[in-house]
Amino acid sequence: MMGENRRLAAVVKLAQGMAAAHTPRESWRAAALGACQALEGNFAALSVWERERGRLRVLVNVGELAPGEEEFPEDETYPVHQFPEITEFLHERWAAGGEPNAWVETDEGPAAGRPGYCHQRVTALRRRGRRCCVVAPIVQHGRAWGELYVARTADAPLFTRSDADFATVLAAVVAAGLAQTERLEEARRLAFTDALTGLANRRAVDMRLEEAIERHRADGVPVSLVVCDLNGLKKVNDTLGHAVGDRLLERFGSVLSLCGAMVPGALVARLGGDEFCLLAVGPSADEVVKAADELCRRAAELEPGEGVACGVASTEDDIGPVRSARRLFRLADAAQYRAKALRADRPVVAGREGPEDPVVRLLDEPPPAPRTGAERRRFRGRRPPGGRAP
Repeated sequence: MMGENRRLAAVVKLAQGMAAAHTPRESWRAAALGACQALEGNFAALSVWERERGRLRVLVNVGELAPGEEEFPEDETYPVHQFPEITEFLHERWAAGGEPNAWVETDEGPAAGRPGYCHQRVTALRRRGRRCCVVAPIVQHGRAWGELYVARTADAPLFTRSDADFATVLAAVVAAGLAQTERLEEARRLAFTDALTGLANRRAVDMRLEEAIERHRADGVPVSLVVCDLNGLKKVNDTLGHAVGDRLLERFGSVLSLCGAMVPGALVARLGGDEFCLLAVGPSADEVVKAADELCRRAAELEPGEGVACGVASTEDDIGPVRSARRLFRLADAAQYRAKALRADRPVVAGREGPEDPVVRLLDEPPPAPRTGAERRRFRGRRPPGGRAP
């Protein structure tokens, strides 16, 4: 049996591990690993109870994995009806006012002085060479969220009632850590999400584009950016009201998401106002242009809008070296402005009009030299001081 000081240190370590996590996966792994170490087990898993599907879904496995077990399984699930103790906990003990206490099961069935079940969980212990397990329900917001599961091998001592009580404490710590992770994820989501459309926002695009250009410079990964401007939004707002304009923006955001799904891994975003974009890292420029073409076609059917002006810039096209995210963004933006000026019903793609491509030339032309004082005066039709013409 672990001493009180050692158990307290284990609780602190588990809490610190979860607090240091940056993603849900890291938080799940820290929870399972911390509980496994705290209870001196050789294997642990964290699972969520999916009520709507009537199943237990494993989020993470840690420790000594048996054949067929994965750290982050794609679809390791178990029907809840296979676990009578879950049904008992949900519908009898807890519903009647009981506490979400942990319990112990062994490969023999009965566990820690209380009735056990010779069912799927016990069968799994035997099949995977484990002697016993402790199962601790995790409660979130007053509802059963999932369970923490820790097992020991055949050569280790059985879990005791004291271990089960300690597992109950660990589950409460895990629940608090998961709640904190959820709050942080929500804060991150809000920081990188457009409130109206639910798409990514400009901040998310800037971060992803900077990372993408680094990958392009290091490994040559293709990076393509589509920038589009929803035509007619001001007219809609002025004549039909901003509520109608907002609905048009939402509908266009849905169309952009649909077209973005044609490009694997694409990020779709609202940059602000009536400007949107699609960022693709990896797929070919032609795939992105095809999606942009479909976007123009679908946007033209949206009422009461007037279609979309769409510009594309890709590192696969003849646009010169792309050493910064700013250059790719400026090229896509310039292509979009050209599409608007031409009233084009298809995307304008930077670098595809030969060596004199107007979009690329516009960006690569040196800025005009500043005028001299005399030139500025001549342009304005003014005489220099002293009344003499220059």
